[in-house]
Amino acid sequence: MEDTETTVPSDADEVEQHPCPRCLAEPGSPCRSRSGAVSGTYHTGRFTKVPRLAKNLRVPTPADRGPGQPWRPGTPPPAPIAPDTPSADIRIGYARCSHLTQELQSQLDALAAHGIPRDKIFSEKISTRIRVRPKFEAALEAARQIKAHAPHCRVIFTVYEMKRLGRDSAELTALADHLTAHGILLEMLAGPIAGIYDPSGTGRMLFGFFAAMAETDRETIRESTLEGLNAAARKGNHGGRPPVITDDMLHTVLRRRANGESVEDIRPDLIIPTGKRTGKSPSVASIYRALAGYEQRQRHPEAVEQAHADFVALQPST
Repeated sequence: MEDTETTVPSDADEVEQHPCPRCLAEPGSPCRSRSGAVSGTYHTGRFTKVPRLAKNLRVPTPADRGPGQPWRPGTPPPAPIAPDTPSADIRIGYARCSHLTQELQSQLDALAAHGIPRDKIFSEKISTRIRVRPKFEAALEAARQIKAHAPHCRVIFTVYEMKRLGRDSAELTALADHLTAHGILLEMLAGPIAGIYDPSGTGRMLFGFFAAMAETDRETIRESTLEGLNAAARKGNHGGRPPVITDDMLHTVLRRRANGESVEDIRPDLIIPTGKRTGKSPSVASIYRALAGYEQRQRHPEAVEQAHADFVALQPST
């Protein structure tokens, strides 16, 4: 006598016997999110129709329903994947910093330590204010191509933290929706929502909140920088490198040259007070440039006064 195996229906099977009153998913289909992808959890109005699940706070969508992948109405759960079908996670890494003086190595090391091969890590030094970022677009295209050729694999777009993607909340949300629509998961290694982004209700809400925080942070930095520059300008510091030849040094050169000394004889007695060459003597070329500038100001004093007046007029009033 053969034993008959009784198949116990899973939570998902029982939930999907009912239509969803929120997203209007038909029986046999998982719930869908607002972005049009398979939702990470079933909607409350649907799973509460199953008595034994009615008191649960959430019922997750099983992995075999493809959460985060494009949603198809009225389709039964997919057939089991063949054992020889590759199903490993494939990650594409992206690293970015805004300025040439900043370093990328810490981000590259973190992505590599997370198991991403170097040939699948894209990096660039470019500001998020620039809309077209070549390496970023190349990373997105690589992720889309891999997903198209390996639909059974989980393709994960990984960055070190959210602000590496951008600091504009609308742009960040649109990017997350774009990845979800193509069945690509978004992962962040650090930050307040580290881990794989959940496009369902709570995850989407948190992502939107911290995206808005990133945009606010950028505006705060910008305003503080401009305020600091304006304060420095009001004190006479207009940025740039400090002059090698100060007014006192120029006065010394003029006085001693009037007494018949040469620039070469005067140079060893001049000491640079600030900057990278503090404590050293200026070059002969620097002294001659300062003298030429002094002579130019003496010949055209009205032009110098006009330039100063124009500059003062451009400064913000206090």
